[in-house]
Amino acid sequence: MSEFFLTVEQKQLVVSRTSQFIAEANKQLKLELEDIPVKFDLKGKSSGMFVVKNKQICIRYNEMIFSAYFEDALINTVAHEVAHYVVFSVWGLKSAKPHGREWKQVMALLGVKAEVTSRYKVDHIPLHQQRRHDYSCACMTHQLSTTRHNKVQSKKAVYNCRKCRQPLRLLDVTCK
Repeated sequence: MSEFFLTVEQKQLVVSRTSQFIAEANKQLKLELEDIPVKFDLKGKSSGMFVVKNKQICIRYNEMIFSAYFEDALINTVAHEVAHYVVFSVWGLKSAKPHGREWKQVMALLGVKAEVTSRYKVDHIPLHQQRRHDYSCACMTHQLSTTRHNKVQSKKAVYNCRKCRQPLRLLDVTCK
């Protein structure tokens, strides 16, 4: 299992590359964005994530996926997340789509192909995966992660179907 962790030097390279991409965006777009915190605590199948929570921002990377695809992730995943940071800083969360025109422009400025998701094979990596819960709407069945399921159950969130726009309801799958 130790093969799926980054060395201190590799983590420093990731943080440095994150700073380099931010500096390049600053230069290209005449911005003054600051470096932001970088964490290596992301779990699951995502290799990276730009996070905005309670007015705090950071970039989270999946150490296990990075360790398996270090060279590629060092360029593509880091640029991808920095581009989200730039789009958030310039256009805000509500004005631009997550992988829309603005994000694609920033990726082009950084000299990296605008891939929406990484195509890493992760079957051989011991990743944590959340249980899925069955929900339905007027037109189909959906599966929500435990995180989203818990938000629905605690009435902190409501999720709607993208097709019929109806709220999702938990399917009763208990045996009688």
